[in-house]
Amino acid sequence: MTYELYIGDKTFSSWSLRGWLMLEKFGLPYRSHMVGLYGGTMAQDMADLAPAKLVPALKTPQGDIIGETLAMAETLAERHPDKALWPTDPSTRARARWLCAAMTAGFSTLRGECPMQLQHVNKGFPVSEALANDLARLQELWDYAKDASDGKGPWLFGSYSLADVFYAPVCARIVGYDLSVSQSAREYCQTTLNDPAFKTWRAEGLKVTYDPFPYDMGCPTSPWPVA
Repeated sequence: MTYELYIGDKTFSSWSLRGWLMLEKFGLPYRSHMVGLYGGTMAQDMADLAPAKLVPALKTPQGDIIGETLAMAETLAERHPDKALWPTDPSTRARARWLCAAMTAGFSTLRGECPMQLQHVNKGFPVSEALANDLARLQELWDYAKDASDGKGPWLFGSYSLADVFYAPVCARIVGYDLSVSQSAREYCQTTLNDPAFKTWRAEGLKVTYDPFPYDMGCPTSPWPVA
């Protein structure tokens, strides 16, 4: 009973990272398939997954096709209640769902101006007013999550949950563009980047080289802070 997960390039595809973490972090059986997101074969590679056209896409063991990470998250949580993908406390679970929905529906400036890349750190990246507003809202939501868990555990709601899955690429953006955030937010980003699953994903992505690099922001760069 194995899931089939279709993903894009690991160095850049933030949504693919979320789909992969849902399965990897909670020990669900899966096989991953690379889609030619930057190689020009995406439509061909996803032809049998209609009507899904974007990565990640998930095929269940029963053959159902699921697109959109929120739908994937709810489906997996429903099918595997023993894995506790969401927090078990109803109030905390509601907050976690809210944070995931807020991530998918918002932070358009952060996502647009700072595309995820896991190769290096951009130094001196200019922060627009809209980007600063996104960062302030992000920290407000993270503090709200931490209040729900009374500071227990390093993750947003104490133990690792789908909320941490959804914000992992956001942490990568903050670090990858050297964005100024609070100390607590910075510590959460470091927790995410040091997580073994995240490190494995990044290491696999670095096996592929790009010339030219898709997201050259014209900034000086420094090495990624976590090996």
